[in-house]
Amino acid sequence: MASKDKTKYVCGECGYETVKWMGCCPQCGSWNTLVEVTAAAQPASGGRRLGGNARAVTVGSVTERDAARTSTGISEFDRVLGGGVVAGSTVLVGGDPGIGKSTLLLQAASNLMAHGPVLYVSGEESKAQLKLRASRCGVDPELLIMTETSIDAIEAEVDRLKPRFLVIDSIQTMTAPELSNASGSVTQIREATTALTRIAKTNACAVFIVGHVTKDGAIAGPRLLEHMVDTVLYFEGDRHDQLRLLRAVKNRFGSTNEIGIFEMGQEGLSQVENTAGLFVTGGNDTGCAVTCIMEGNRPIIVEVQSLLNPTSFSNPRRVAAGMDTNRLMLLIAVLERRGGLRIGDKDVYTNAVGGIRIDDRGADLAVALAVAGSVFDRKLPESTAVIGELSLTGEIRPVDRLQNRVAECARLGYKHAVIPASSKLKDWEGMDLIRVRYLRDAFLCFIDN
Repeated sequence: MASKDKTKYVCGECGYETVKWMGCCPQCGSWNTLVEVTAAAQPASGGRRLGGNARAVTVGSVTERDAARTSTGISEFDRVLGGGVVAGSTVLVGGDPGIGKSTLLLQAASNLMAHGPVLYVSGEESKAQLKLRASRCGVDPELLIMTETSIDAIEAEVDRLKPRFLVIDSIQTMTAPELSNASGSVTQIREATTALTRIAKTNACAVFIVGHVTKDGAIAGPRLLEHMVDTVLYFEGDRHDQLRLLRAVKNRFGSTNEIGIFEMGQEGLSQVENTAGLFVTGGNDTGCAVTCIMEGNRPIIVEVQSLLNPTSFSNPRRVAAGMDTNRLMLLIAVLERRGGLRIGDKDVYTNAVGGIRIDDRGADLAVALAVAGSVFDRKLPESTAVIGELSLTGEIRPVDRLQNRVAECARLGYKHAVIPASSKLKDWEGMDLIRVRYLRDAFLCFIDN
């Protein structure tokens, strides 16, 4: 007698399973995330293996060809991937609707045709819609496209065509026919991702998966989805702005510190290799400071702005756009205790120009001087860059790759650089290096300005 389908409850955040409903997930602590699912007793992928070969091998027997990378033809995309696409890898690309995920992967798929067959599968658009997008972006007309939501049908087509690259748009529309759950449910997403991972490992086919995000910015579906793939990329930016940032949050084949910068136009996405002027306003106003942050191996000049206003509330507001609010509150505490500034009765607003997010502690001193400039109502000297980490004692600590940062500032025409006094960097031709040891020493930069 065939076993009956079983009903269980699965957490949408961590994938925890239980036979009865609970308000709070005991594994991740999330509330109201357990949903009822009906799973077959033996799913189709239950007896299949990812590699197709259950025998153990030595590391030395694995050839370099098995780990070779293939360029997508988009250098900014390759930078975030760690140098290119690895055969048999699965890459998850998430982002807000309309941000450009499908456009980026369609352009990359067209370029990858030079290295082997590419199959683009869409579960959201018709063939006519794909044709319109491809014509607008200048995609190779020989690109293979398919509109399908059934994982079994896609796997059958992959077995027939043997593509080297597969694009799935999107994972929330894919379904396994043997499951009765609706598309986008926890069970369907998990089963579809498992099948796609098996396709990638068995056929040495690189798979790109588009994933929608929730209102909180996380990829929709169980958290297990991000653990199953090799690389997780987030496409960031404002839909009303042309600038787009591609950032890696997980990468088994490279660094997660790199970002790719793109610009959306009428003909699709174009990569921005020279970031000069993208994240600065060009002026020198009160409450502004320019710094140089490192995103992987790339130095980027960023302007930090600050605005102080007398508070109308019992607790002053601390608002940080493009940076960590907790870090801003820490810097304000140092400014009050070590710098002697009175900011407790003022609202503090800070902003990183251009929509970039600053996670580099080398920008601490720039944020502090931007806030101090608003308090003093003074400007920093023209063509001045500020680089340094601020400790709780008020000491300016050295940062990594200071030489690369100063070189980028000099290349873009900056004449002065405020740097930590403890750094071992020697004098730089064409640059006046202002060495400061404590926060109060950096305040002297505002004199006579």
